[in-house]
Amino acid sequence: MLRLLENQLLKEKVYMRQIAPGLEVFVLPKKGYVKKYVTYATNFGSIDSRFIVEGEDKELSVPDGVAHFLEHKLFEDEDGNVFDRFARLGASSNAFTNFNNTAYLFSCTDHFAECLELLLDFVQTPYFTAESVEKEKGIIEQEIRMYEDNAQWRIFFNLLAAMYKEHPVRVDIAGTAESIRQIDKDVLYKCYRTFYHPSNMALFVVGDVDPGRVFEQVEANISKRNYKELGDIKRIYPNEPLELGQDFVKQELVVSQPLLNLGFKERDLGYQGERLFKKELTTNLVLDVVFGSSSKLYNELYEEGLIDDEFDAGYVAEQDYGHTILGGETVDPDRLLERLTLGIKEAKGSGISEAQFEHYRRKAMGEFLKSFNSLEFIANNFLAYHFRQINFFTYLDVLQSVTLADVNDRLHQHLVEDSMVRSLIMPKKG
Repeated sequence: MLRLLENQLLKEKVYMRQIAPGLEVFVLPKKGYVKKYVTYATNFGSIDSRFIVEGEDKELSVPDGVAHFLEHKLFEDEDGNVFDRFARLGASSNAFTNFNNTAYLFSCTDHFAECLELLLDFVQTPYFTAESVEKEKGIIEQEIRMYEDNAQWRIFFNLLAAMYKEHPVRVDIAGTAESIRQIDKDVLYKCYRTFYHPSNMALFVVGDVDPGRVFEQVEANISKRNYKELGDIKRIYPNEPLELGQDFVKQELVVSQPLLNLGFKERDLGYQGERLFKKELTTNLVLDVVFGSSSKLYNELYEEGLIDDEFDAGYVAEQDYGHTILGGETVDPDRLLERLTLGIKEAKGSGISEAQFEHYRRKAMGEFLKSFNSLEFIANNFLAYHFRQINFFTYLDVLQSVTLADVNDRLHQHLVEDSMVRSLIMPKKG
């Protein structure tokens, strides 16, 4: 059955078809575009380490880092390295794993059908041997060690490990050197058979393509694989308390100057869909008004030399976790902390004005419309939101539904001191 998702303001149409046994395929034709971009994603990320598949009564628990490990291994098969085959077709390929999803992608100008077939084939043809898994452990362990000295990576994961007591979002996406040593080919196949089933995946194609031909090609590829129905996957996450694990974490690394991040733990959880989307857009408006590059506070901090243009503030909204993180490099972390907390207090005291609200909402709309020139932006965001039961095309409508009262309520409820974590990286002495 073919469905059409249309947005009159964007002047865009997405054609959607569900292909048995449950793969959702989305195609956005972009007439006149030379480049085509495709992403094939599974709703499986680093936090999915405990689960039960429908029809089974036993909970499966797998080592941290399996999703990332699987991503690495799928690019190798009996014929060698998949990257090389894309390169021979003149295409660029890549993949990424985050907390919630794993995605495989390519972009090309020519040989689109061959590239799409290659993507479908390699993602659906796992090939793991005991020898290749052992070899990969060494590669990933080296990657983990490398990130242990990366200040931006460490300040981020130090903050999450302090903010969360139980939730697996506190664990590095790649796992730990200890956890990946527990991974074997049986664990990989077990996770693959569960989370790489078409009913837990989605495909997005954007470019100057014919939707009908794309659907026919994908259906022909999927139908020859004799998939059986997969029941619902019950993902098991620990009960995360509202309070923080700790409110301050510090580490010394070889850096030229200190880094300070502040995090605010979300307490309003438990839902997906448009309500989650609205909370995300409302929070991002708050952050832009208070901390954005055109805000009074940002410019004062910049003029004082407390921040540089890498200073940033962002919000993550998921069903079972969420947080705001802001900060960057600074010559004086104590003074920056003092100024940021004072800035939040002053924003709450004066409130966000109608003029500020309208200005920043129009700014958000303009940036969103501009971003639709990027095929990567459209495809990657569409699927990430799709897995959270959100239609990314409703962005402008949901943003229009946000009120001044929503923004001021969110400012007071989210940016509160007892949900705040400080993560600090200081230059190593000696």
